[in-house]
Amino acid sequence: MAFQFFRRNVRSMAVAAMLGSAVSLQPAAVANAQGPVSVADLAESLGDAVVNISTSQTVQAQRSVPMPQVPDGSPFQEFFEEFFNKQNKGEDRARRVQSLGSGFVIDGTAGIIITNNHVIEGADEITANFNDGTKLKAELIGTDEKTDIAVLKVTPETPLKDVSFGDSDAIRVGDWVMAIGNPFGLGGTVTVGIVSAQNRDINSGPYDNFIQTDASINRGNSGGPLFDMDGNVIGINTAIISPSGGSIGIGFAIPAKTATRVIAQLREFGETRRGWLGVRIQEVTDEIAESLGMDEAYGALVAGVSDDGPAAAAEIEPGDVILEFDGQEVETMRELPRMVAETAIGKAVDVLVLRKGEEVTLQVTLGRLEEVAAAETDEEEGEAGETDAPEQKEVLGMILAEIDDAAREEFGIEEDVTGVVVKQVAPGSSAEEKRVQAGDVIKEVAQEPVATPEDVIEQVEKLKEDGRRSALLLLSNQTGELRFVPVRIEE
Repeated sequence: MAFQFFRRNVRSMAVAAMLGSAVSLQPAAVANAQGPVSVADLAESLGDAVVNISTSQTVQAQRSVPMPQVPDGSPFQEFFEEFFNKQNKGEDRARRVQSLGSGFVIDGTAGIIITNNHVIEGADEITANFNDGTKLKAELIGTDEKTDIAVLKVTPETPLKDVSFGDSDAIRVGDWVMAIGNPFGLGGTVTVGIVSAQNRDINSGPYDNFIQTDASINRGNSGGPLFDMDGNVIGINTAIISPSGGSIGIGFAIPAKTATRVIAQLREFGETRRGWLGVRIQEVTDEIAESLGMDEAYGALVAGVSDDGPAAAAEIEPGDVILEFDGQEVETMRELPRMVAETAIGKAVDVLVLRKGEEVTLQVTLGRLEEVAAAETDEEEGEAGETDAPEQKEVLGMILAEIDDAAREEFGIEEDVTGVVVKQVAPGSSAEEKRVQAGDVIKEVAQEPVATPEDVIEQVEKLKEDGRRSALLLLSNQTGELRFVPVRIEE
């Protein structure tokens, strides 16, 4: 499945009349059930603020005439080489590529227009085409690839018609919405539908939180506004699910709440400035929750901490489950990156974590997320015991051994990686199901450090006595990258 960036009848009154019943529907309820009678006035008042975005860019296309194959030493070889070299020399030709999208004016005096980043990406020239036929060259102020937003600026002779953002948090599933855009380059087009769902994750970026609508959105609608019935922009149309390229009733819009923060930063700085916590996280599954003694699966499990990041300074540790961030409950793992990114750089926030069964509140001062910085994980210190022939033990469907020079050489384990090495994994075991493999290193069991196979066995026996059904392992790969894996404790 690919993502492309680009009435019921009310019969109660009739039934009530037939039965002589006193049941009646209030006029407002009838109107709401039937939907808006017409959106003509609303569309007419908003249409001039919606623009067509046309772009062009120069693409270098090299023309190459292949030389025929001739036998080595042939008297024609030198002739062909000279002829075809002349033919191909200087044949780099530029061609213009055109594309279309939509946008809308949010500041008519300053000439600020919003669209999608993918609409203008790579463009040499950007033109805003208005309803009255006016065409204005647009300057790119800034873009944000992660949310697919771009801010443009034009210089109008008189103030432009503009629109305002509304409260996307107030919109509800089932509310009527209207999209205005330029699908397929046909010109200004209005479509109406409802909000089908909220908080959709379509795996397009780390901050996915889309509004889903069945209002028809097609190619060319990208960057256009999604209005509520009060004429406020509650979303920016950005993606569709479509096998054919046309609308099948599943379109997605960036919520106004997300867009306004990004747009404000792009206008002020020309770039986005997001908060940074400095952790690598993973989902808290039902099995992980059970192994940690949690009643339900929620929060974000810390799998790694950047050495010099804000989390390390606040003593957040791998194995902590972040339950709340700055007073907001972290219901799922994917909510945390968005919460952090939307928080001001340098702000001190309280982070509630679950650590070894106890809730601990830590204060973290957020840093700035550098887009080019790569995430790092802590290097844990320690020495693995070494013997001439490390003793091997079997537990949880794995054959384990202490790390010695031979194991490091066999599996390519780096010197600073310590713990207990997995030598073999039994076929059909829970460990195999969880993709544990030979060469993985067990660093912790149930958040307790282990250095020998006996340590692992001891921790598993304790979990059995406590009635736990799975053991939470902190695994490291050969380079030290960490992940948590719940492995079922076999009876």
